[in-house]
Amino acid sequence: MKATPANKTRNFVGKEINLEFDEFIKLSNAYQEITMSPAMEKQPEYTANKKKLRIQLKDTLQKNTTYVINFGKAIQDVNESNVMKNFTYVFSTGPHIDSLSISGTVTNTLTQEKEKDITVMIFPLKQDSLLFGKKKPAIFTTTDSSGNFSLNNLHEDKYRIYALKEASPNKIFDNDNELIAFLKKPINLKTDTSNVKLNLFKQNPEKFRFSEKRFDIDGKMLFIFNKALLNPSLKVLYPADINNQKYVEFSKTKDTASVFVKYMNFDSIRVAVYDNGKPVDTTFLKKQLKETFTRVFQFKYNISNDKLKPGTDLKIYSNLPIDNIDAAQITLKEDSIGLGSSDYTLQKDTGGVKSLTLKYRWRQNAKYELDFAAGAFTDIYGTKNKYSFKRFTVDKPENYSSLTLKVTVPDTSKAYVVELLNEQKVILQSDPITKNKLIAYKAILTGKYVVRVVYDENRNGKWDSGNVHLKKQPENIWINEKEIVLRPNWEAEEPIVVPKERVTP
Repeated sequence: MKATPANKTRNFVGKEINLEFDEFIKLSNAYQEITMSPAMEKQPEYTANKKKLRIQLKDTLQKNTTYVINFGKAIQDVNESNVMKNFTYVFSTGPHIDSLSISGTVTNTLTQEKEKDITVMIFPLKQDSLLFGKKKPAIFTTTDSSGNFSLNNLHEDKYRIYALKEASPNKIFDNDNELIAFLKKPINLKTDTSNVKLNLFKQNPEKFRFSEKRFDIDGKMLFIFNKALLNPSLKVLYPADINNQKYVEFSKTKDTASVFVKYMNFDSIRVAVYDNGKPVDTTFLKKQLKETFTRVFQFKYNISNDKLKPGTDLKIYSNLPIDNIDAAQITLKEDSIGLGSSDYTLQKDTGGVKSLTLKYRWRQNAKYELDFAAGAFTDIYGTKNKYSFKRFTVDKPENYSSLTLKVTVPDTSKAYVVELLNEQKVILQSDPITKNKLIAYKAILTGKYVVRVVYDENRNGKWDSGNVHLKKQPENIWINEKEIVLRPNWEAEEPIVVPKERVTP
């Protein structure tokens, strides 16, 4: 409502600023959110009282200098904690106020969607290596609901610009889970600069480390990595005799290892992780000799909404490594009539001790029930399952469709990866290509799908992230604007014309 002295005052000589608002206010994380540029050795003192905010300057001001106080998200109303975002107070100790600006948008590279509430920051080029990733910026703003930003009251200089989607609100890029964006080249600010495009990405950590390691309640050892590996493997170094009887399962994302060992009579265990056969790191876990574990068999199936996809086998996944199966304790019923064990086959999957495949000539409209009597399964620790069952039917073929993409690429000397995503943004299929091609998807559920294309710069058949310290941008992505709607029993053909790759600055 009122500022004393007024906002954008020139020839400022005071030691105090008073701001008055139309509601009762409070300050939240004041010394974390509020910054003053240029920075002062002695920070100002901020005091909120009812509808007023008092700022006391504790340091000597430089001559002929424009000062900008950015309040970030510090100012909130008392009743509902609504934030007054991106509010700034500007004054100059000389006759001139800096008035240059930098504006643009922030986009998520993977989703190609504009991102709101992203911190956009700049550092003078001469200070960039000293401040970025170490101290919070003096000059910053946040994006609006359309992903737009504007940095104002800037003076002529060369700047590095970044955008940061924070995991912790300290305005410092210091967490592997944060998204970062940057421009390779600095901005030489002499006139207003607009249309700056920043593309957020999650950076792959440069150094491998174990982000978590523990024993679960069932005795499983869990090792979580800070980054995905290409072809991981694991070896038990100590006790050495355990290595030959271990069972290791890596997650689909290849950033987590679950390790089961039959004999748990050790007080500590040391393991080594390898990638493509080369050692990456070692770690250890300690346990109590008398520690007890609780194991309960649980089963999952390749069934959605109690329906099995037509033309497929039934897959059964156990949470524990299976040592023995008593086939006499397993019953498959069709329309309440038990089938003989010779009517179907049930076997462990090759190379897996936690998954099985049940093969049978499923009939449409029949009702099935798979019963596991108590003791049908025994795990490597001697634990037996309790009684459980699963009821399901075979889904109707007309609930599935076929889709053919007629893909046209802009440059046959380059590589691309075509991805089909469902409504939940899950990749259903990924196809590397280097030329115009027909890509067929058979028997996929009716629904809505989108096509995403990776410009595969290094030709490794997948999207690769960037690295802000190496000034390496992530591989570009294009998402087809048209949503593909597949109807029941439909055979669709969709032309996909991939545009020329945009140049990432």
